[in-house]
Amino acid sequence: MDKPLSSLSGQIAIVTGAASGIGRATAAAFAAAGTHVLLGDIAEAAGEAAAAELRAAGGRADFIRLDVTDADSIARFRDAATQRAGAAVDIVVNVAGWGRVEPFVQNTPEFWRKVVDLNLMAPIAICRAFLDPMIERGSGRIVNVASDAGRVGSLGETVYAGAKGGVIAFTKSLAREVARYNISANCVCPGPTDTPLMAAVPDKIKDAFSRVTPMRRLAKPEEIADAILFFAGPQANFVTGQVLSVSGGLTMVG
Repeated sequence: MDKPLSSLSGQIAIVTGAASGIGRATAAAFAAAGTHVLLGDIAEAAGEAAAAELRAAGGRADFIRLDVTDADSIARFRDAATQRAGAAVDIVVNVAGWGRVEPFVQNTPEFWRKVVDLNLMAPIAICRAFLDPMIERGSGRIVNVASDAGRVGSLGETVYAGAKGGVIAFTKSLAREVARYNISANCVCPGPTDTPLMAAVPDKIKDAFSRVTPMRRLAKPEEIADAILFFAGPQANFVTGQVLSVSGGLTMVG
C-alpha cells in the first residue's frame, strides 16, 4: 500500500456502493490515504472481499451490509460504522446507484421508483443519517456521486438523468445549509466509466461512448475516485457546492 497521506490519516470515511466499481476504487483510495474506511453495500460477499483486500494491503477497512433504500438498514449501518470506528464519521461518500439504458416510453412505474430510490432518495437519506454529529463537531465532508447524465441528459436514461440532476441540486442546496458548520458538500459527475454496470451495456453503445469522448476511452473507476478524494482532502478546504465532471471532455458546459 502507498504511504498514507498525512492530511487524511486517522480520519473515518464511509463509502456506499463499495463492493465494486467506483465505490470499491474509492474505498481503496481512502484506505491508501490513511483513513479508516467503512464499506457499505448490499452485496455482502463482494463487500467482505473488498474490505479484506484492503486490510491485506495494510489499510483499515470494515464491511457493513447496507441497503441504501431501506431506512432501518441505514440506521443499523450508521450505528455500526460509529461503533467500529470508535468515533464519529468525518467523510460521507455516496456512490451507490443503478440504471439501465431503455427508452423512456418503455419504462414502467416500478422502474422509475427503483431508479429514483437508488439514485436520489438514497443519498439524501445517507446524508441525513450522518449529518447531526458533523454539525455538533463543526466539521465534515460530503461527496455525492451523480452523473454527467444529470448535467446534460443521456439518451435512454431519462429518469436516471432526472434523479442524478436531483443529486446535483440537492448537493448545492445542502452545501448552503451546512457551510456555517464547516461542512462541505460537493458532487462528482462521472462520464461513461468502465464498471460492472457498464459491462452490461451492449458493446456498440460502449464503443459509441468512446468515440464521442475527446480522450477516446471510458473512464477508469480509479480516476473517479481521485476526484472524490480531492473533495475530501485539505486541497478542497474552501470548496463547497461544486460539481466536477470527470468525463474525458465528453461534457463541457458552464
